[in-house]
Amino acid sequence: MIRQAERSESTRANLMAAARELFAERGYAAVSTPEIVERAGSSRGALYHQFKDKKDLFRAVYEQVQQEILQQVAETMAEAPPTDTLAVLEAGLHNFLLSCVDPERVRITLIDAPSVLGWQEWRAVDEKYGLGLVVAGLESGVQAGILRADLDIRPLALMILSALGEAAMFIANADDPETARAQTEPAVLALINGLRV
Repeated sequence: MIRQAERSESTRANLMAAARELFAERGYAAVSTPEIVERAGSSRGALYHQFKDKKDLFRAVYEQVQQEILQQVAETMAEAPPTDTLAVLEAGLHNFLLSCVDPERVRITLIDAPSVLGWQEWRAVDEKYGLGLVVAGLESGVQAGILRADLDIRPLALMILSALGEAAMFIANADDPETARAQTEPAVLALINGLRV
């Protein structure tokens, strides 16, 4: 039973890796399930055993990428001086915006995900992975006495998450994403600094 579960997990991982490569290279619409199966060295039966359809597979890949971004941002925040709450927030925001110039992440999370999943599902996944980190950062700033305590954290965090989403889209759709990121980062940091006590 354990070996079967391991094989199933290995098949799923191979299908996701193949799909991720193809989605990043050419985009969701230009990739067929037979291509994914061939690249993964798998079968159509295995694909449909693991995933309901191509969209379900894409959603799994999208969530995987979101988890990686969240982990990277959290690690960056953990490396900042813990006594400087704003430096922790700024490090996380900087790292997130850097992820917006990565072509694979841009294609999957910002170009394809909104249209493939639909805006509501795209935002729900975004909130699932990003909202908790934004809330934690704001709460930490309030507890440290650096950020205003007179605002409700959850709606504020949702607005910041939305602003980050717009910043990400601006960067992703720019002719020169790196320049757009450099232009966007001070504006995003100004939003956070505007919450200082």
